[in-house]
Amino acid sequence: MGVTKEQVEASLTSKLNPVHLEVIDTSGGCGASFAVEIVSEEFEGKRLLERHRMVNAALEEEMKEIHALSIKKAQTPQQWNPTPQDSPTTATTSTTDA
Repeated sequence: MGVTKEQVEASLTSKLNPVHLEVIDTSGGCGASFAVEIVSEEFEGKRLLERHRMVNAALEEEMKEIHALSIKKAQTPQQWNPTPQDSPTTATTSTTDA
C-alpha cells in the first residue's frame, strides 16, 4: 500500500507545526498523489520556492512512494488570515468649523 493521508499529515505537523493543514488524497485512495494546503509560521521570511522545498523536505520519506504532490498553498498565518488593518477600510469624512 502507498502513503496514507494520515502519514502525510503527521509528517507535516511534526516538522512544520502548521496552524492550518489540509491534505487531500487525489489518487483515489492508493496514496500516490496528494494536494496540500499548509499555513505555518515556519514560512515567515521565506520565498515561495523555499516554502515548497520545506514541504518536500518534511515529506522526504513519503516522497519515495508519492508520485505527485501539489502544494496548493504554502502561506504564513499573516497571509492566510490577514489582520483587519491589512484589509481595505472605508474612508471617513470629517468636517471642520469655519
